[in-house]
Amino acid sequence: MSKMKTNRGAAKRFRRTGSGSFKRYQSHARHILTKKSAKRKRHLRGGTDVAEADVRSVDRMLPYS
Repeated sequence: MSKMKTNRGAAKRFRRTGSGSFKRYQSHARHILTKKSAKRKRHLRGGTDVAEADVRSVDRMLPYS
């Protein structure tokens, strides 16, 4: 049986944590920042966990993580 391929786009966006869940960064923090408040930009800085409904999809895209 051939090797499974990792989805390279997903590999750049998600990391598996020590407990087995996935972490991700917030969207909307890259450009058009002048109209966003400092509070909004500050809260976009930190990462968060992938939603429970999406964990199965991310797990399939990253078979070796």
